[in-house]
Amino acid sequence: MTELTKTGAVGEPVSAGTEIPDAFLEVRDLKVHFPTDDGVVKSVDGLSFQLEKGKTLGIVGESGSGKSVTSLGIMGLHTVGQYGRSKARISGEVWLNGKELLSADPDEVRKLRGREMAMIFQDPLSALHPYYTIGHQIVEAYRVHHNVDKKTARKRAIEMLDRVGIPEPAKRVDSYPHEFSGGMRQRAMIAMSLVNNPELLIADEPTTALDVTVQAQILDLIRDLQAEFGSAVIIITHDLGVVAELADDILVMYGGRCVERGPAEKVFYEPQHPYTWGLLGSMPRIDRDQTERLIPVKGSPPSLINIPSGCAFNPRCPYADVPKDGITRTERPELREVGARHHSACHMSQEERTRIWTEEIAPKL
Repeated sequence: MTELTKTGAVGEPVSAGTEIPDAFLEVRDLKVHFPTDDGVVKSVDGLSFQLEKGKTLGIVGESGSGKSVTSLGIMGLHTVGQYGRSKARISGEVWLNGKELLSADPDEVRKLRGREMAMIFQDPLSALHPYYTIGHQIVEAYRVHHNVDKKTARKRAIEMLDRVGIPEPAKRVDSYPHEFSGGMRQRAMIAMSLVNNPELLIADEPTTALDVTVQAQILDLIRDLQAEFGSAVIIITHDLGVVAELADDILVMYGGRCVERGPAEKVFYEPQHPYTWGLLGSMPRIDRDQTERLIPVKGSPPSLINIPSGCAFNPRCPYADVPKDGITRTERPELREVGARHHSACHMSQEERTRIWTEEIAPKL
């Protein structure tokens, strides 16, 4: 990748002479737009980030912020339209272990899926084929990348089901998806994703529709498997609580763009964007007495066809008028460094944000 310009942790240009290690995954100015009869849906509009092996990145934001579209863009899984042409207009660069995926031949990317990168989908009942047994589907995923017979692949499938905590794996390997509970289907999906020991694992809302006990078990399982396989992991969720202890870094998305990114501890305890404040205010806390109701983020997420001018969050931001020149409604803020590996896209000065967080927001959380 030496022939290309290096980018920083969130895509900011790095000055000459600055040395940063090659990340296992690097996304540069990713844009995923969908043309429709009503206009162009800018689902992802210039997203950049890096991820190293053995690290976990949490991507958070409300529904419609572009999280899942980002993951599908990395995996090359956007819907293919008529005559084999993709409906999505995709630009930017996605580097995985030194390979650029967006410009690569689709067959080459297909060979990487499952072996070097894999995905746990939000709804395993839809992702798993209802006509085939769980074991058949895991065996198929394994044999695509390994020249082994069915007996060897079946043994591997049983081992993986056992590894993810499925009881009686030698028996349940012949069960169909509808015979599994929601939590067991998610475990089976994880087993299928990890059967080839991929180096990148993307988990899209892995705990949606599961009760809190099973949620905790699934997250613990992902953490344990990451430690065992050394994978880079992306957790996509709308719930900051899911990534509170799992993620090393957090990327907050709004309106198809990154509005804040940094180490998890910084984003939780020293957040630098009003939207992040809103997400934290709407998150239940069990480490302190909750004397008041949770504080929702007022308003609705923006239409990705007609994103507000200036800062996309300005119609919902209680502090949009703090900058007196009205810049929040006319100019889109760029990601700026506010600390070590910590970036935020907000027109307010860092002094103003720190004061508001310290005096007005943090005491209420």
